[in-house]
Amino acid sequence: MKIIFVNIVILLTILSANAQTKTIELFNGSNLDGWGFVLKDLSVKPADVFSVKNGVIAIAGDPFGYMYTEKKFSDFHLHVEWRWPEEATNSGIFLFVQDEKKVWSNAIECQLRAGDAGSFVLLGGSDLAEFKLPAGQERPAFPVVKKKEASSENPTGEWNNADITCKNGTITVYINGVFQNKGTNSLHKQGRIALQSEGKEIWFRNVRITPLK
Repeated sequence: MKIIFVNIVILLTILSANAQTKTIELFNGSNLDGWGFVLKDLSVKPADVFSVKNGVIAIAGDPFGYMYTEKKFSDFHLHVEWRWPEEATNSGIFLFVQDEKKVWSNAIECQLRAGDAGSFVLLGGSDLAEFKLPAGQERPAFPVVKKKEASSENPTGEWNNADITCKNGTITVYINGVFQNKGTNSLHKQGRIALQSEGKEIWFRNVRITPLK
């Protein structure tokens, strides 16, 4: 009886751990429930920029803005797939968005701009320890921490994978399986996740997050 009880406790512990690390689909494949929207041009309706086409998120790219998760996240592994249907231009994945009402919220951007996917852009006063401002220079409006390797992006029209892990303020980025960047964020370790509209049309799919415990 004692052995059975111990085994039950172990099983419940394993099931509890699995439940805590269950992957969450941020996009359900049919609509944009669970997401909010910010656009620089308030005269434009979000539905004209952010939509679902054939089971993928289609973002027009113009005007500038982003769609953000209604929920906030802290330590996690984020998987996002993106594709340029016609022309590879510019977009990004925002991490730890602090004020979803601002066009330029405090957030860390994982750059998806063609040829530069994996670089970090520091938005709205955010910071990473890896960003070093040269002596005597004024801090730029959008500081950048460059990716580590040559572009690991696929050709236009093919799907790409971004795998981003955020743990205790440390952010690591892999693009199509290639390690591209690492940043240390001491300001904010919880916030929303966002997908950017900037440039031309971009598609997203398989947007999922796994909380880390």
